[in-house]
Amino acid sequence: MVEELFIQRIALKRVPQEEKNSYYISLPAVAALAGDGVALQSRVTFFCGENGTGKSTLLEAVACAYGFNPEGGSRNFSFSTKSTHAGLYRFLLLSKSFRRPSDGFFLRAESFYNVATEVDRLEELGKQYGLPSMLPSYGGKSLHAQSHGESFLSMVLSRFRGGGLYILDEPEAALSPSRQLTLLYRIHALARQGAQFLIASHSPILMACPGAEIFEMSDAGICPTLYQETEHYRLTRAFLDNPQRILRDLLGEENS
Repeated sequence: MVEELFIQRIALKRVPQEEKNSYYISLPAVAALAGDGVALQSRVTFFCGENGTGKSTLLEAVACAYGFNPEGGSRNFSFSTKSTHAGLYRFLLLSKSFRRPSDGFFLRAESFYNVATEVDRLEELGKQYGLPSMLPSYGGKSLHAQSHGESFLSMVLSRFRGGGLYILDEPEAALSPSRQLTLLYRIHALARQGAQFLIASHSPILMACPGAEIFEMSDAGICPTLYQETEHYRLTRAFLDNPQRILRDLLGEENS
């Protein structure tokens, strides 16, 4: 039920006149959040759309508005390497449940290296004070000692749990198709245990997660979309059904 979700609605507050020309406010999908915004109806919500439509910008703003470190990590992570996040979070209104998540994590594919470095730093600091190791929650060894895909999947399998809030920006970036299926399985299992996921993705594999809702972001705004009607699904299916035709249209007759 909607009232059980940690984040139930995302809307845009009244924006001061001096901010209205900022690039993040001028994005059609963001501007469309004015008024009632979008109500979230599922434990797994995907935001899809073409590059530049604001998926990552919106997810980053939601994460910051909820209290996560803009570079990623849990709400306890406070490191900063370079301030690059947009000011959109200041103008978002999140309708929240009275329930608080038992865990949470914000993943940014582009800054996961920095998160891995912070985990190592905290691990060394913990050793100095005799604290339990953090590494079992990240696959048993430093994230830097694993490939990007391995480290991310280790974290999801070992650290994420039911009852948590997880905001993931393009988690498929370093994953093979088979590993994407593993991630889909884990997301679905954790959602059934009370976790909530907000995910920006281009992956038609991940977006097939049963029961997930999908919002497509475009120049027309932001709207709920059926899986089979997303451009990602239609284009991928068209290519797999007839790659020769797609390549011929794309590259020219001489390549047929």
